[in-house]
Amino acid sequence: MSRPDAATAIVPGQRRDHPDGPVRRRFPPPAAWLPALTRRRWAPAAGLTAIGGLALLVRAWRIDLFGFNSDEVVYAGQAASLAGNPGYTDLFPVFRAHPMLFQALLSPLLRAGEVGMGGRWVVAVIGVLTVLAVYPLGARLYGRRVGLLAALLLAVMPYHVIVTRQILLDGPMVLLSTLTLYCMVRYVQRQRLAWYLATAGMLGLTMLAKETSVVLAGSVYAFLALTPRVRRPVRATLLALPALAVVFAAHPVSQALAGGSNSGRNYLVWQLFRRPNHPMSFYLENVPTAMGVLLLVAAAGGLWWARRRNGWRETLLLSWIAVPVVFFQLWPVKGFQYLLPVAVPVVLLGARALVLLPVPTRLRWPGRGGPARPVPARAGRLVRLAAVGLVASTLAASSWDAVSHQGSSTFLAGSGGVPGGREAGRWITEHTPEGSVILTLGPSMSNIVRFYSQRQSYGLSVSPNPLHRNPSYVPLNNPDGWLRNNNLHYVVWDSFSARRSPFFADRLMTLVRRYHGRVVHTEYVGTTGASGRVTPVPVVVVYEVRP
Repeated sequence: MSRPDAATAIVPGQRRDHPDGPVRRRFPPPAAWLPALTRRRWAPAAGLTAIGGLALLVRAWRIDLFGFNSDEVVYAGQAASLAGNPGYTDLFPVFRAHPMLFQALLSPLLRAGEVGMGGRWVVAVIGVLTVLAVYPLGARLYGRRVGLLAALLLAVMPYHVIVTRQILLDGPMVLLSTLTLYCMVRYVQRQRLAWYLATAGMLGLTMLAKETSVVLAGSVYAFLALTPRVRRPVRATLLALPALAVVFAAHPVSQALAGGSNSGRNYLVWQLFRRPNHPMSFYLENVPTAMGVLLLVAAAGGLWWARRRNGWRETLLLSWIAVPVVFFQLWPVKGFQYLLPVAVPVVLLGARALVLLPVPTRLRWPGRGGPARPVPARAGRLVRLAAVGLVASTLAASSWDAVSHQGSSTFLAGSGGVPGGREAGRWITEHTPEGSVILTLGPSMSNIVRFYSQRQSYGLSVSPNPLHRNPSYVPLNNPDGWLRNNNLHYVVWDSFSARRSPFFADRLMTLVRRYHGRVVHTEYVGTTGASGRVTPVPVVVVYEVRP
């Protein structure tokens, strides 16, 4: 029998004893010469690409609608000072309360000129990378289907969308914590020392993004303590802890070399003795709705209806949730974005629950006798698909509403930009002489005014007690004296600080009246009343004062 030439090939799967013999073709089928483009390979890639595009869309939509909030201007100002930007070096110190990993990443974009929206775009891209990183984590834990669904849920989760549209440390920190969780999963599955050390190193990087992520070390400990089947190597731990310490040491060492170690100690004391800023019910009132109530119900329900399948995977994810929740609930200082690391294990558990949603296999139709009839497999798939669509669509609708709103006269720290702050700061730059000094109601608006106007500003409500104020803020022990001596030239009132501190709002207005204040500029936002009409409400008012 002659050997087939190179231009012909046997069709894969064709029996050689076929009556007609091997089928010869002039060219091989596509699956033979493009093996990488099989459905198993390109379908997840195409789905993940679409999810990444959706995640970028909701994070980038009208991202510049409002200016930075107080935390954003602090981190952006730090990055600009670190880059040597002359407009910010005298107004924002490099060393403040947190490590500098993200600020160092951001600083090359902020070397000169006014700081724009580039920082928000960097965080938005980091948020998309976190969505993409959830896929391999979910695929390792439960398979590709759960990985894709978990990525989709995180892509449209309002909690993650809102935070990753701001220059905050929590977005980069969650990306690194997700990679830490992935390394931990690989260690459990492979039981190799390299993955154990990688977990420690990634946790150190996570702490360099934001030091409060040290609580995740408690999650790792809780998981190992609750899972006796997972090997807990003592010698490896003795190597892993120094690896974590060496990575995180970049923060205190850099502070010491730059002469900022005293600032670091002052911030630590301030953090330990800060007064509570929200009631104990703060997270319960704000975080579940931001994460999605239906998603939380699905995650909890999945732990119940798939309880026979629960094992080390669920223990790991629940440990990643429980330790941060307990810690930040007990911690007196609370912030909207503090529980963001919990979002990743929540979407993984929610995706698992939706994929394993129980559907009856046999049903007895009402009004019809006889035995129960089997339910077609296609019907079960449709039910699960409908459940996925319901959860994902409600998350997407909430996210779209959050990124498309037109502003509000109220503000929750960490939930978005501050309407009117950027515009008021720029007005001050254009209409006041250089060297003007501004008095604001609180330190938050003081940061915003200082950032956008590049004028020195002070907050009236800053406490003279060092234990009760941020070390970067300078208190005015005698604002009357400053105004009498013409050391303060403008006063800025804002509705956001006034709602938090009515006492200081009254005191500020007393000073305005006492020193002949007159309104020189007002920023408004439109609010919709019960009748449906849009009414302008003042959110920032600038007064000129004189002795």
